[in-house]
Amino acid sequence: MRTGAAAQHHGYYHEAVRYGSDDELLAVVVPFLLGGVDAGEPTFVALGERTGGLVRSALPAGCEVEFLPGGDLYSRPAAAIRSYRELLAEQVAAGAGQIRIIGEMPPGSFGATWDWWARYESAINHAYDDFPLWSMCAYDTRTTPPAVLADVARTHPRFATADGRHVPSPTWTPPRDYLRQDLPVVPDPLQARPPAVELTDPTAAEARAAVHKVDQGQVPVDDVEDLVVAVSEIVTNALRHGRPPVRLRVWAGDDRIVATVSDAGDGPGDPFCGLLPASTGAPGGLGLWITYQSCNHVTWQRDDDGFTLRLTAGNAYTG
Repeated sequence: MRTGAAAQHHGYYHEAVRYGSDDELLAVVVPFLLGGVDAGEPTFVALGERTGGLVRSALPAGCEVEFLPGGDLYSRPAAAIRSYRELLAEQVAAGAGQIRIIGEMPPGSFGATWDWWARYESAINHAYDDFPLWSMCAYDTRTTPPAVLADVARTHPRFATADGRHVPSPTWTPPRDYLRQDLPVVPDPLQARPPAVELTDPTAAEARAAVHKVDQGQVPVDDVEDLVVAVSEIVTNALRHGRPPVRLRVWAGDDRIVATVSDAGDGPGDPFCGLLPASTGAPGGLGLWITYQSCNHVTWQRDDDGFTLRLTAGNAYTG
């Protein structure tokens, strides 16, 4: 159990805070932050505007806590991991023996895009373990869906409570096990109609052309170009490492373009593929990592027919 400056450790200490009132949140977060400041530890807040304001006003004036732009930080899971790893490396290089962070997901992440944020919460148990980090992830039980709270309990080894305890989660699931499981993926309504383009065993060039073909200016140019690169990478991966046939389907909506790439294989063997840079020699890992950083939502599913990745550019469907 951790108290104040006694929290020195090596590796990652990952906790969730489930709170049902603002006072309950502050009862956990304020002592956590002040304990870090008192111990001379780099201490960060990556909360949304409302909760960040609550915490800021509850801290003493001039308190050496750094507030990060929470909404920007949590735009995409792989990008968040990359940004946090850069921040942690900077702090360690500057001599930090312990770092503290309190963060929260943006409210929009609890809908149809929750599957990749759930994978993020699991993957960071491994992704940050080479840093002396103690972090808390805040979840408001008044607004967080029960299914999300169930995933929170599976992806956080411990819960921090308002009475100062740090209790093990009874349903904690190690990331290598959790990430291998198929999470529920919400169908995008665009997929209920025939795709605008459907190709079998396309070349990378044909895949890129397919995305350009359906683009009618409804999605920002940068997002379209990112999707073009992502589709090219994933089709190439499927042709090299998957099992034929490889099928590309593309749909266009008023505010987004959705593409699926499927093959008859089992998909990547590395459970962290996409969320972390590929380990040396992992087939197709770099392409998937690029894709996770360039699309606004990426899902994957395994079924009797094989493995399917779905990539979304523009405004991802949020349910």
